Order: sequence, then C-alpha cells, then structure tokens
Amino acid sequence: MYDYNNALLNFNKALGLQTDEWRKQSTKSNIALVLIKQKKYDEALQIFLKLSTKKETQEKPEIFAKVIDNIGVCYFRLGDPRGIQYLNRGLQIRTEIEDQLGIAISKLHLARYYDENHNKLLAKKNALEAYTIFNELHHVERKQSALKILIKNNSHNELKKYALLYINLADSIYEVRQKAKNQFAKIKYDSKLEKEENLKLKTNKAEDDLKLERQKNRNIVSYIFIILSLCFVLILYYYLTSKANREKIEATYRSETRISKKLHDELANDIYHTMAFAENKNLALNENKELLLQNLDAIYARTRDISKENGIIITDENYVLSLKEMISGFSTSNINLILNGLDTISWNEIDKNKKITLYRVLQELLVNMRKYSEATLVGINFKKTEKSITVNYTDNGKGIESDKIVFKNGLYNVEYRILKIKGEIDIKSNKDEGFKVFIKFPI
Repeated sequence: MYDYNNALLNFNKALGLQTDEWRKQSTKSNIALVLIKQKKYDEALQIFLKLSTKKETQEKPEIFAKVIDNIGVCYFRLGDPRGIQYLNRGLQIRTEIEDQLGIAISKLHLARYYDENHNKLLAKKNALEAYTIFNELHHVERKQSALKILIKNNSHNELKKYALLYINLADSIYEVRQKAKNQFAKIKYDSKLEKEENLKLKTNKAEDDLKLERQKNRNIVSYIFIILSLCFVLILYYYLTSKANREKIEATYRSETRISKKLHDELANDIYHTMAFAENKNLALNENKELLLQNLDAIYARTRDISKENGIIITDENYVLSLKEMISGFSTSNINLILNGLDTISWNEIDKNKKITLYRVLQELLVNMRKYSEATLVGINFKKTEKSITVNYTDNGKGIESDKIVFKNGLYNVEYRILKIKGEIDIKSNKDEGFKVFIKFPI
C-alpha cells in the first residue's frame, strides 16, 4: 500500500513481542527493506550489517545471501564502490544453493547497478537473465521491473518486442488491480449496508437491554429471596444437627450412668463381700472353697450380662439368631419365655438402626422384668403389616398401677428409643395384673 510509516510502526510493535530470535531478525530485515523504499539507505545499511554478523543468519545460506545482497544495494545507492562486491557475493551464494528466485533478484539488482553506471551490455545481460527466471516463476511485478531495464538498454530492433511485452504485462496487472478495486468498492457498499443494519440492531438491542435490566432486577429479588431461604434452611439444619448431637451426648451420658449404676449395685457389693469371705474364711475347707467359686461364677455371669447389654449388636443375616440368643439369656428355671412370629419377618429388609433399637428395647424390658416384676411367664409377639412392624410384650409379673408408672432409667430409654425411629409405644400395667407394652414402628 506504500504506507511506509504504518509499516514501520507495526514492524516495531512486532519487535516488542516475546518470540523466537529468528522471527525478530526477520522483522528487522523487513524494517530495513522499508527504509530502502524510503531511501534511508544509511539506516537500512546499519541494520543489514548487524544482521550479517549474527550466527543465526550465517547458518542459513538463503537468509545470509539476502542480507549480503541488500548490503550491496545500500552501498550502491550511497555511491560506495563496495556495492558491486556485495552484489556479486550475494549472487554467488544464491547460485551455490540454487535459489532461483534469489538468483533472479540478485541479477535484477546488478542490472540496475550497471544501468546507472552506463554499462548497457551488462545491464541488458543481467536484466534478460532475471526476466527469464521471473517468467518461469510467474513473478509478475518483478518481470515488469526487468522489462523496464531491457527497454532502456536495448537497440531499436528489440525495443518493440520488450515494449509490447511490457504493455501486455501492464494491462494484465491493471486488470487484476481493477478487479480488486471493484471488489473493494463492493465491500465498502456492503459495509455501508451492514452499518445501517447494525444501527437497527443497536436500537433493538437497547430495547432488549431495557427488558433484560428489568428482568435482571426481578432476578435479583428472586436471588435475595432464595438466599434468605437457604440461610434459613442452613440455620435450621445446624440447629437440628446441634440438637441431635446434644441428644447423642445425653444418651451416651445416660448409658454411661446406667452402666456405672449396674457396676456399683450389682457387682461392687458382691465383689466386696467375696473378698471379705476370702480373707476371713478358711479356704482349705472344701465347703468354703466351693462357696467362693460359686460367688465368683455369679460375679462373672453378671459381668457377662452387662457386657452383652452394651456390646456390638449383629445386624446382618444373623440378626434373628443374635436376638433369640439375647432373649433366651433371660430364661431361667423360674422364667419361661415364649416367642411368636419372629421368624416370619424378613429382617434383612429392615433398616439397621431400627433393628438395633428393637434389640435394645426388648433387652431393657427383659432386664426390668427380671429385676422388678417377679414374672414366671413372658410372651413376645412379632407381626409385620404392609407398612410397619408391631411387637406385643406381656408378662405375668406383679405389675404396677398405671397412674404410678414413672418413665425413668430403663423405661425412659425404651420410650426415647422408639420415638427416635418415629415409632409408637403404649405401656399398660395394673398391680398384680402383669405388665404389657405395645410397640409399633414403620418399616
């Protein structure tokens, strides 16, 4: 476009980029070529001379030949006799590497050199050789440059020939440029239509933006409402979680208190009396030794019962067997236990926590039975419905008046556990009429 100032501006911007060294050298070479076009030969020469000393340039013969040739052009334009030496050296390198385009460019430069130094023979010779190569390579503009020198340095016999070639070539170039110009005019026209369309689109966009802004405001209100709702849900979640943790801590405390009381009430006194018996009695006698062993066996049995009450509960396919074993452990020569319907329920389908809860509840009821009720017959009936499981516990113990039942210790644990699994519990008892408990929880 012959806009040399903008060309230099953009090449210098390219130099400021973080890129490979060979790209920077190529950019510097392009800057020097623009300076030649501006006839600033001194500045261009300094750039080419520096490039010629670079290792990266010298290692690439094609690039090195180009730099040497352009140094020759600069010297030639400055009137320095060294110009012809560099031009010939550049041609020599290009000939050695068989760079056809480079050879043609060197010969064109030599043709100009000899033309301006009034050596018509050498000017014609180099211009003709350059034209031949450019013609083979279909390099239109440089063919035109070579024809100019041929026209200027030829006799009248060949002048017409080269003039006609030049005219035909000029017409072809003009036609191509005219087509490009027409195409550019169409682009300008299309661009104008596009601008008008863009103006309409901007108007529509402004209206859409207004609608979007209103929608945005509505969305902001909705987001605020959602955020407040989420905050409320989080607060509620943390409250319920904290409450559940407190309940777990309280349940753990109650369990530990219950275990401590059992150890004190059921074991500590017996161990103390057994120790006193061992200290004060003659263990050499068989009856004393037998009595000591009986006392130790009783203490061991009680310790085992406490361990079972608070140990890990099996909830896999062996749950029924474990539950039966726990219940049968309360059967004695004076207490008969009757189970009904336990094996008819598919316990593998029941939630693990619900199985643990039922196990502990029945354990608490049986412990209370053995300690307080003086029952001789206990019946436990299991039944499954479509959505729930019911358990009826009945014993023939001495019972207690319903209005005097106090939910503490074992009975409190029973009620608390059933309510935690969203179940129902109903306890009925009258003095000397036994003890009944109805339990129901969802599957």
